Amino acid sequence: MKVFKKKFEVANCDLKKNRLMQLSAIQNKIYEIRSQKVMLDFDLAKMYEVETKVLNQAVKRNANRFPGDFMFSLTQKEFQGLRSQIVTSRRGGSRYLPSAFTEQSVAMLSSVLNSEKAIEVNIIIIRTFVLIRQFALNYKDLQQKIMKLKKKYNANFKEIFQVLNLLLTDKQQQEDFAKRERIGFKKESK
Repeated sequence: MKVFKKKFEVANCDLKKNRLMQLSAIQNKIYEIRSQKVMLDFDLAKMYEVETKVLNQAVKRNANRFPGDFMFSLTQKEFQGLRSQIVTSRRGGSRYLPSAFTEQSVAMLSSVLNSEKAIEVNIIIIRTFVLIRQFALNYKDLQQKIMKLKKKYNANFKEIFQVLNLLLTDKQQQEDFAKRERIGFKKESK
């Protein structure tokens, strides 16, 4: 029983590492364009193990499932901005500007492509989008807590610094007074 349990734990650990690696790889394929988190058609096609042309044809055949707020084509300027982050084809770049798919359109793709691979990949992609959203919420929450602490303690620190400055200037004045050249009657010491 112990051997089985150890093998299960090792396999479970490997599965978790594999899942994290998949999530990380997908996260690197998510870009922010027009203030939306999106994935590009050629990245999705590679993940679904289909050609980009096949993916785009499936989307065109089912255009009613992909309204403008689910999917859009990049402008030349947007694509140029991403070019340094992505690898282009050997022919010197793609002939067409890529399409950007939001989280909602990625969810629609599994029904359009209708394959086991599409379903499997979609589940992983949706989990990645959820993790990104959770991270963003946690980040905002943490940022708000830090701002509250900053406001609360800045006033206290301001008072502390004022007292320290007063003590330091008072000490400096005392030292300057002790070092000054005395004027007036001086007693001679014997």
